[in-house]
Amino acid sequence: MDVMERVRAAVTRHFEVDTTAVDTASVTFLGLEPIEILRIPGDGVVHYATVGGSRHPMGDPAALLADPVRGPRAELLLTLRSGSDSGAGVARSLGVLAASPAVEGVVLQADALLDLGEPLWHAAPFTAVLLGTGEIPDVELPDPADPVRYFVVTPVTATEAAWVRVRGAQALRDAWTEAGIDVLDPSRGAAAL
Repeated sequence: MDVMERVRAAVTRHFEVDTTAVDTASVTFLGLEPIEILRIPGDGVVHYATVGGSRHPMGDPAALLADPVRGPRAELLLTLRSGSDSGAGVARSLGVLAASPAVEGVVLQADALLDLGEPLWHAAPFTAVLLGTGEIPDVELPDPADPVRYFVVTPVTATEAAWVRVRGAQALRDAWTEAGIDVLDPSRGAAAL
């Protein structure tokens, strides 16, 4: 079962793009297989989708033996308005986030807050991300493997990350809506909390 090929095909099919229109970067961490980041141009936006974080299921880091087939699998999707200077460092940051289950034992799920402690890309005001349910349908794998889920990555500032820790993910999403904040805008300011 080639998980990566299934995931890559599902992403390009979802965005209705030919694979020749997709730029690919690869990020490698010591002891891990490479994680690819697909850069997919859209209508006024650019999508960055990880491929490779779902090779192996996520599991309980305290478990003595990891199940090589069963368990949740996840990939990440970051969408930003195009025409901005947000490219430098995005692939590396997404690679770090996608590798976090294998490196740190994190289980990626909706409403999870992941803090990098450094800008997500060069000169970005965002140091963390909030995961949400994605628009890409689950990628089915042969039984008994669990499907691969794509989670939407929304960049957040340090102040917004603190708000999520205190009030929860939905409270931040509500604040963005009330303030009319476009979370796809890579140069946006923080919500007034």
